[in-house]
Amino acid sequence: MTGQPPDGSGAAPPPARATLQARQRLRTQRHFRRVYQRGQRASGQWLTVVVLPVPDAGGPAASRLGVSVSKDHGGAVRRNKLKRLLREAFRLERHQLPHALDVVLIPRQRTEDFPLAALRAELVPLLRRALAKPPEQRRRRSRP
Repeated sequence: MTGQPPDGSGAAPPPARATLQARQRLRTQRHFRRVYQRGQRASGQWLTVVVLPVPDAGGPAASRLGVSVSKDHGGAVRRNKLKRLLREAFRLERHQLPHALDVVLIPRQRTEDFPLAALRAELVPLLRRALAKPPEQRRRRSRP
């Protein structure tokens, strides 16, 4: 009985989980707002990325991802599929990231399906381009 699961069904064991852990995701509105306000943007054919370097973290494992898909992209099924594709593209390309980053991915409005290969090919160059931009000086609005 070598290589068979304990239930004797002969089915292969489930693959190891390949998901982003909680510490690898931007989860609160405060985290997203910080990246939007302080981060740098770059846009491509499929995505807009907003990226903010994280000073006190080490290595690519410390990078965190947030995904923002508006209702303009369609119903819940399409939006959730798009979120899964974006998370998978980030997960697969995470090892190429220059250093610890907080990243928000925003898909561009398209009628056709988003191919994973195109998202993967565009992700790292967009992140590098956004990081190469000089930080902008944002003026705070004065309130009356």
